[in-house]
Amino acid sequence: MTIPVCDPARPVSRAPRQPLPPGTVDCHFHVFGPENTWPYAPGRSYTPPDATLADYEQLAQTFGIARSVIVQPSPYGMDNRRSLQVMAESRLPMRAVLVVEPSVTDAELAEYHRLGARGVRVNLLFGAGLAIGTAGMLAQRIRELGWHLQFLADVSTIDDLPGLVQRLRVPAVFDHLGHVPTHKGIGDTGFRNLLALVREELAWVKLSGTYRTTGLQATPYDDTRPFVDALIEANPRQLVWGTDWPHPSIPVPMPDDTDLTDQFGEWVGDAALRQAILVDNPERLYGFEPYVA
Repeated sequence: MTIPVCDPARPVSRAPRQPLPPGTVDCHFHVFGPENTWPYAPGRSYTPPDATLADYEQLAQTFGIARSVIVQPSPYGMDNRRSLQVMAESRLPMRAVLVVEPSVTDAELAEYHRLGARGVRVNLLFGAGLAIGTAGMLAQRIRELGWHLQFLADVSTIDDLPGLVQRLRVPAVFDHLGHVPTHKGIGDTGFRNLLALVREELAWVKLSGTYRTTGLQATPYDDTRPFVDALIEANPRQLVWGTDWPHPSIPVPMPDDTDLTDQFGEWVGDAALRQAILVDNPERLYGFEPYVA
């Protein structure tokens, strides 16, 4: 079976029309390669092109991103060395969400915490990830560290989402609006369950990756806006934002990062709301120090 190769991210074109507030946190990005130094997992579902820390830091500087969260991508499986190396090398204050086995030792978890990890990713969409059955075991391992479990999952396919989250007894974070295809609509049972969990402050959601669930081919992905609006109405204290740079394995033509950020700015225009989603909420979730300019 041939493993598909992803398109590269587009070069940064310009700063967003509406400046991001000081202290903005990008809560979801990846770095890839070079492949000869950082090999990919054999069971991966895609192969990304190189996407360097220098490229990302250029985007962050152009956009006014002050802090970031690197998320372990599926092509590296459970080999977290590249993500940890990025944290060590970056000029930006950074946290990480890693992928680990339930058998990870307490000493390894403590070291990851010291280095800046604050969560474990459970990937239900791509190969080389973890199965949902491991979530409870992982939650038990990370609970005392104050970490969260981050799910890359289409919540419309999880029958008992409230039961799953309530049993974890750690914060649950869902990537990319809960990954519900837009044709299912905001009345989908899984998405309504997610809204209830957000309302009760049992779950967090990333306002990111709108191109992953859209039925459209180019920005603005207006069919995703009802999902964003519904999440904000449910509880804006439980929402964070991420670029998802460099946008690996997406079903649409590669978007422009500035267009994506402008789309967010148009949909979330209230200054207090932007401050909460971009600065205050991620400080609580990832344990960043309060931002001082």
